[in-house]
Amino acid sequence: MSGVASTLAKKRALAAGFGTNANATKYLNQDFQTLRTECLSRGSLFTDPTFPAAPESLGFRELGPTSSKTRGVQWKRPGELVSKPEFIVGGASRTDICQGGLGDCWLLAAIASLTLNEDVMARVVPTGQGFGRSEYAGIFHFQFWQFGEWVDVVIDDRLPTKDGELLFVHSAEGSEFWSALLEKAYAKVNGCYEALSGGSTTEGFEDFTGGIAENYELRKAPSDLFQIIKKALESGALLGCSIDITSQADSEAITYQKLVKGHAYSLTGATEVTYRGRKEKLVRVRNPWGTVEWTGAWSDSSSEWNSVDESERENVKADDGEFWMSFTDFTRNYHRLEICTLTPDTLTADDVKHWSVSNFDGAWRKGSTAGGCRNNPYTFWMNPQFKIKLDEEDDDPDDNEVGCSFVVGLIQKNRRRMRKVGEDMLTIGFAIYEVPQQFHGQTEVKLDKNYFLTHAQKAHSETFINLREVSTRFKLPPGEYLIVPSTFEPNQNADFCLRVFSEKQHETQHCDDPIEAHLDDDTVSEDEVESSFRSLFTKLAGNDMEISAVELQSIFNKIVAKRTDIKTDGFSMDTARVMVNLMDDNGNGKLGLGEFATLWKKIQKYLAIYKKNDMDGSGTMSTPEMRMALKEAGFTLNNSIHQALAVRFGEADMTIDFDNFVACVMRLEMMFKVFWKLDMDNSGNIELDFFQWLSFAMI
Repeated sequence: MSGVASTLAKKRALAAGFGTNANATKYLNQDFQTLRTECLSRGSLFTDPTFPAAPESLGFRELGPTSSKTRGVQWKRPGELVSKPEFIVGGASRTDICQGGLGDCWLLAAIASLTLNEDVMARVVPTGQGFGRSEYAGIFHFQFWQFGEWVDVVIDDRLPTKDGELLFVHSAEGSEFWSALLEKAYAKVNGCYEALSGGSTTEGFEDFTGGIAENYELRKAPSDLFQIIKKALESGALLGCSIDITSQADSEAITYQKLVKGHAYSLTGATEVTYRGRKEKLVRVRNPWGTVEWTGAWSDSSSEWNSVDESERENVKADDGEFWMSFTDFTRNYHRLEICTLTPDTLTADDVKHWSVSNFDGAWRKGSTAGGCRNNPYTFWMNPQFKIKLDEEDDDPDDNEVGCSFVVGLIQKNRRRMRKVGEDMLTIGFAIYEVPQQFHGQTEVKLDKNYFLTHAQKAHSETFINLREVSTRFKLPPGEYLIVPSTFEPNQNADFCLRVFSEKQHETQHCDDPIEAHLDDDTVSEDEVESSFRSLFTKLAGNDMEISAVELQSIFNKIVAKRTDIKTDGFSMDTARVMVNLMDDNGNGKLGLGEFATLWKKIQKYLAIYKKNDMDGSGTMSTPEMRMALKEAGFTLNNSIHQALAVRFGEADMTIDFDNFVACVMRLEMMFKVFWKLDMDNSGNIELDFFQWLSFAMI
C-alpha cells in the first residue's frame, strides 16, 4: 500500500513542477541549503549518513570489503590532502578530469564534454559552493537527470584515498576537487563507486543534460555524418566515441598509433582546414586519461600542421590527452559515435533548433504488464502501450525523403543500483504499430491480443539489447502510431522511462483501458427463491435464519472441496467477510435468505466464467486469462489496477485459483458500488474526511 501511495505522491509532485532542473527533487530528502546552514551555525563539518565513508560505499565485489583494491583506503577531506583546496580553478575545463582506479572512463568522457557547454555545466554543478570560509562546511551538491526528473544530490567531501592520493577521478591541477566530488555524488545516486564500472558515454550524457542519445556505427555511417557532427557540436550536443574490442584481453589495449581499445573518448571539435590547396575535414578527440594520444596524421607533433596557415591552427601541442585527426582516419579507427541531443529546456540559445519532447514513466510487472517481445504472441499485448500522433512533415530542403522524423528512447531504471543484489541490465526493445483508423483521435484505447496477432509492426528498435537505453531514429508518414516497449523475455520486473523526441510538434499519450464496470443486477428477492433452495437455506442458517461469515466460509469450503475441475485451497475468512459486506443490505453482518440467494447466483456465474477462461483446463487461470475473465465479468481496468490485482490475488507462480478469483471479483464489485453510492452527482470524484477514509479502508 505504501508503494502505491509513493507512486501517486510522485506523480502529483511532477505535475506540480517538482523534478525540473529549476526545482529539482531533493534526493533522499536532503536539502543542501538547510544542512549547510546547520553545519555553519554549529561550526562542524557535514558527514553524510546516507552515503557513509565506509566499505559499502566503495563496492561489493572488485571494490568489496575483502578486495585487495580497497585495502588501506582512507577517506579524507580535500583540506587533509592539500593546504589550499579549490573547488574549480579558472573555470571547469576538459583537462580537469583524469581517470583513477575505476573503470568509469565512459563517465569521465561525458564529464569532459560537459565542460564544453557552460549552460549545461551550470545545471549539473550549481554555483555558490567552494572552500571559502563563509561557504565551506564539508558539504557539496550536484544535480543529475534521473529517468524523467532532476534530482539534487548532497554529499560530504570525504573522498577515498590510498597512500595520500585520490583513489578515483582527480584533476591534473592537484588542488582542484570539483570532478572528484561530482563522481562521488554520481556514485551515491547509483549505490556505490563500483556500480559506475563499465558503461556507455551516452548514459553520462543523458544524466547531465536530460537529452536523448543516438548511436552510430562508423562502419555504416551516413554520408553526411561530418555535417551531423558539426551541427551537433554547434547546437551544444555532447559527443563520445570508442573502439570496439574483440576479446577481454583487448580491453584498454593500446594500438601502435596510441589509441586505446574499449575506451570511452569525447569528441570535442570538428573543423575544416586548407591543406595543400584542398579542404581537409578534422575532428578533435579527447582521452579522459589526460595522456596517451594519437600519433598518426594531424596529431600534436605531425608534419601536416606545417602545411596549414597559422590563422587556421588551433592549440594542438598541449599534452593533455586531446588531439586532432582527419575525419577519414577517425571513421577508419573508431567504431562507434554517440551523440546526445539536448532538450529544449537545456538549450538557451535562440539560434538552436529545439525538438519537441514527451516523457513517460512505466513498469513491467510479472503477471500484468511484462508480456515480453513479439515472440510471445499471447502475452505481448499486455505490455504498456503509448500512442504518438505525427502531423507535420520535416522541412529540411536537403532531404529527399518525405516524412516525420522522431527519436524513441527506452530506458530501464535503476539497474546499476541493483548490481549489489546480483541484478543487471535486462534485454529491452520496442515495436511500433500503425493505429487502426477507427481508433484515431481516441484518448482511451489499448489494442488487444487479436490486433497484434493479425498486424505486422511498422518499425522497431534496431535490436533488443541489455543496455540501459535503446534508442532509434525513425522517419514515418504523418499519422498515429503505437509504441510498445518490452523486455525480450516475459515476466521480468523492471521500471522504465519512455521518451519521444521529434523535429516537429507531436502528441504522445499513454494508452490504457478506461476504468469501468458494467454489472448485471443479480438481485434475488425472497419471493423468487425456489422451495428447494429455501429448505437448503433453512438447514444451513440455523435458528437465527441468517448466515454469518464464519458459516459462509464453512459452507463454501465444503462445496468446493468436492470439485476436481477447479483448484482452490479454500475460501479464507477475509473473502467470506468481503462477500457478506457486499451482500449485507441491513448492516448486521449476516446474510438473510434473499441475500444468500443473490450471492449463490453470483458464485454460479463466476464459476462459469472461471472455467471458460481456464483455457488449458489446469484448474487455475494465468494472469492473461484472468484479464479476459474480469472483462467477461463486466470490469474494464487499466494496467495499474491489473498489476495490483495480480500481486494481491495471484500465487507465487502468478496463477489464480478459484477462491482468489471470487475474492477479487467480489472486492472489485464492492469498491465500485461504494464509489457509485458516494458519487451522487456522477462527477467521477468523491470527497472523504479522515474518519470516512478509515471506515471504508477497513472494509
